[in-house]
Amino acid sequence: MQENLSLDLTWWIGVVEMPALIGLFWFAWRNRRDSDEALDDTRHEFETGLNYLREKLSAYKLEVAKSYASIGYLKEVERRLTDHLIRIEDKIGVVARTARGDRS
Repeated sequence: MQENLSLDLTWWIGVVEMPALIGLFWFAWRNRRDSDEALDDTRHEFETGLNYLREKLSAYKLEVAKSYASIGYLKEVERRLTDHLIRIEDKIGVVARTARGDRS
């Protein structure tokens, strides 16, 4: 009986357990390989997108630098606005003096 039990145990291990363990090992190995490939693909897509965004940002910065107002232009606009405000003040002053003279 002992020999028969040993033979049955050996048969069970050889026919059932070993193929099941090999199948589980193969499944785990393939799952790991597929995960690594998916991670590499995702990393590549991320780096490609990041490079694209960097190029677009650089192009935008260049466009802003080209179209941004220079200091000289800003000083000229400030001078023109100041001159115009002084003319408006002078006109208001004339109207105010005239209005005070009418009341007197």
